[in-house]
Amino acid sequence: MSDDKTKVGGQDRARINVNEDYELRDWSRSLGVSPEELKKAVAAVGDRADKVREHLKGGGDSPSAARDSTD
Repeated sequence: MSDDKTKVGGQDRARINVNEDYELRDWSRSLGVSPEELKKAVAAVGDRADKVREHLKGGGDSPSAARDSTD
């Protein structure tokens, strides 16, 4: 499914498409991370911006976070 740039807002703002250069650049700047860090976060928790933000703040749903908290 291609990214329809004529339809802005709503669901499109809630998702991060790391396959679009402009989205990768803009989201990386917005979240204060490198493009590679953003790609890793999306791979870990999916493309939902709220989940990616949470993950990058250290509260993510990563398997290592779950392991670390069981000590």
